[in-house]
Amino acid sequence: MSREKRPWYPGAVYHIVSRGNRQGHLFRDQLDFDFYLDILRKAKAKYEFELLSYCLMTNHIHLQLKTGEVKIGKLMHYINLLYARYFNYKHDLIGHVFQGRYFSKLIKDDFYNLGVNRYIHLNPVEASIVSKAEDYRRSSYQIYLGLKESDLINDSLILASFSNDRALYKKFIESKEINKKLDQEIKNECEL
Repeated sequence: MSREKRPWYPGAVYHIVSRGNRQGHLFRDQLDFDFYLDILRKAKAKYEFELLSYCLMTNHIHLQLKTGEVKIGKLMHYINLLYARYFNYKHDLIGHVFQGRYFSKLIKDDFYNLGVNRYIHLNPVEASIVSKAEDYRRSSYQIYLGLKESDLINDSLILASFSNDRALYKKFIESKEINKKLDQEIKNECEL
């Protein structure tokens, strides 16, 4: 039985989640995190997509991206294959690194796009790794706040919704009163 094809068109925006096999670690040290970011740079150069946000957790990855002319399946195959080869070689392992097929949700409207961005950046807070999202170094949140620079992230699409005001954006991300129903919907989809 063949898999259902994922919807795609040039310019499609997705929330992507890849999990470690058997809930295992995808990253064991800082070099692993850095190597994954280097793979994203290589993928961007090869396939010309826009990375809107990311969060690299120990056992899973969140990406928010806008495709160019290459289908999401080809892009994610490239990223996950390169990382799996690296991880298995470095840690002297064989077999699957990722748990099945990656999750992808096509983002169809601006409100949901903002919700996904918020969800991704708050993931380390929700997991009780940090108390403030800006303290987590392995996400794009510090880039959005202007605390560090990156050649990976295009924050202009999201920040345009806040008139490019980083303080207003931060208030949106950190507010406890934002749409809890949307937060729960995104969380439920990611856990399938």
